[in-house]
Amino acid sequence: MSGLREQKKARTRMAIQRQALLLFRDRGFESTTMEQIAAAAEVAPSTVFRYFPTKESLAELADYHSFADRFGQVFQAQPAELSSLAALRATLRELFAHLTPDEAAARRERDVLIVTIPQVWSANVDLLREGARVVAQQVAARSGRDEHDIEVVTFTGAVIGAAVGALSLWARQPEADPGDLIDAALGRLEAGLRW
Repeated sequence: MSGLREQKKARTRMAIQRQALLLFRDRGFESTTMEQIAAAAEVAPSTVFRYFPTKESLAELADYHSFADRFGQVFQAQPAELSSLAALRATLRELFAHLTPDEAAARRERDVLIVTIPQVWSANVDLLREGARVVAQQVAARSGRDEHDIEVVTFTGAVIGAAVGALSLWARQPEADPGDLIDAALGRLEAGLRW
């Protein structure tokens, strides 16, 4: 019974967040109220606040921890002969390929808000830092280095910077696929950016 209850909660949470993202896109972040979000999601305002205590939290990466766990598993399973960057690219391609259409659409909407709305960016800065920490830990484990090694730190910073840059580009080119842009940006890093 509790499994069904958790699934229902997850669906409700996703539906609320999806409606919020659509309203943020159509009406603007500042102009959208929690009451409007509740009405669009066909739930009571108290239900919205139960799942999302602030408007900014509606754009946070709600699935972050499960994504981070899956990232670690897939990354460590990559062939040993791949460089860390090649393994990272293969991992992200695999993770993005396994998103359902609804998950992919919600992720795209959320990602563009993160890079275009300052309040949403601020709400997600800690998760970006946490994401960098996870990447550093996984790269360190794979390479036999310490996560605070300057090469691991530099690698992680370059990867996160390239991904954020690709998402910023995608915000101006919404017809592009964000996963493809991130892969292309990481490909440029892998090639050495010799120009």
